Amino acid sequence: MSKKDLNKFDEFESALTAEKKGDKYVLRLFVAGINPKSRKAIGNLMKLLEENLKDQYELEIIDIYQQPIFAREGQIVAAPTLIKELPPPLRRFVGDMSNKEKLLLGLELKSKNDE
Repeated sequence: MSKKDLNKFDEFESALTAEKKGDKYVLRLFVAGINPKSRKAIGNLMKLLEENLKDQYELEIIDIYQQPIFAREGQIVAAPTLIKELPPPLRRFVGDMSNKEKLLLGLELKSKNDE
């Protein structure tokens, strides 16, 4: 690959990154009642979203005890579970959302090469 090709690739990659950052994230957090684990997941996720996606996300919190049909439709087998519906690709995260690095990578807000 020539240097010119590499520059075009870098420009293309930068454009894609800029486009993704302009996308609105559509997220659903499934919790099982309001217990300490659910509260922790909500708190951790809200902090991460406000720090990294302020005004660029829609978050729906669904209590699977109150709305079990959503758990079946979303194929939720554990709670808390976060589903990133948009932008593609669809991603799932299970747990209390305390692993900030894993969430940032999975939401494509950070790449493995970022420090």
